[in-house]
Amino acid sequence: MEFCTAINCMDGRVQIPVISFLEERFNARYVDVISEPGPNLILAEQTDPNIVESIIYRLAISVNRHHSQGIAIVGHYDCAGNAAGKTEQISHLRAAITVLSKHYPEIEIIGLWVDENWQTSEVLNSDIT
Repeated sequence: MEFCTAINCMDGRVQIPVISFLEERFNARYVDVISEPGPNLILAEQTDPNIVESIIYRLAISVNRHHSQGIAIVGHYDCAGNAAGKTEQISHLRAAITVLSKHYPEIEIIGLWVDENWQTSEVLNSDIT
């Protein structure tokens, strides 16, 4: 696979761990990155339709132009954009996957958690969420 997509926090501490994880997870040569502060919360709550539409617009470019074969939504420890703890952020990831799956039901969508040691793990998958 050439491309996958990360909908990641803008926090620089999580960029490389997430990209490295996704290159291996999806066997991708390239990872398109859509970054926002606390994207799992943004997509879960959908309180700002302009930002949600912007994320979906950028995701469409990745899927339609780069033929992205996998999507990851990310939550992480010590997030300035989503101050919730891990359990609540995983709930946000689940809701975000539901939103994204409505747009791209044919693409595998996973939820990632980056912990306090900046280690990335897959906590949710659209196939089982």
